[in-house]
Amino acid sequence: MVLATKKETTLLEKSLMATTCRYSFFLSNPPLTQLLANPILSLPKPPPISHKFTQLPLTSPNRHRLVATAVSPSSSMEAPPNGYRRNVGICLINSSKKIFSASRLDIPEAWQMPQGGIDEGEDPRAAAVRELREETGVTSAEILMEAPHWLTYDFPPHVREKLNRRWGSNWKGQAQKWFLFKFTGKDEEINLLGDGTEKPEFGEWSWMSPEQVVDRAVDFKKPVYKEVIDAFSPHLQ
Repeated sequence: MVLATKKETTLLEKSLMATTCRYSFFLSNPPLTQLLANPILSLPKPPPISHKFTQLPLTSPNRHRLVATAVSPSSSMEAPPNGYRRNVGICLINSSKKIFSASRLDIPEAWQMPQGGIDEGEDPRAAAVRELREETGVTSAEILMEAPHWLTYDFPPHVREKLNRRWGSNWKGQAQKWFLFKFTGKDEEINLLGDGTEKPEFGEWSWMSPEQVVDRAVDFKKPVYKEVIDAFSPHLQ
């Protein structure tokens, strides 16, 4: 009988272990032909990805985009006072923190910030975006802030009579939800003909200081304008 040396015994053990490992691999894994036919079997599944989106109007690549940044809906959903027409106001500022103001076609000496009525069932923020586009043609802007409460003003008697005759209503004034917009486009984008969906309301426009905006507003709107500028003052300094 020939006895194996210690070195030969060690080599034999290693050979047996390698053979066992290769055999175990083929027992515990799909055949190579199956892996080649369906390589997905060999890939781990990735974890699910969570996305959050803000509501943005759809635009084509060659158009300006107006971005409505996140604003808490609680104040927008607050009920306005009874007897007042629901309305939005837009304080549009440029990079120099000047405010957009325009003169009315029907009252040239009266300058104001864009504003307009809220349609039935319309969200105030959506109404502000729509009114800005309809009155100024501006779509390159983003909402920075929303005034925390509805602000109201009463119509002078002659204005109340004229407007209620036009609207077929009996509003004593307007309750306004105000939004601060930052203009991100160029001045050439501003078009007082608007987007063509409504009749033009303005004849001239200018970037003004907060004091100039209040000074050139009609008297019955001045108190509201002062409150608006005070509410948005962190972005106007």
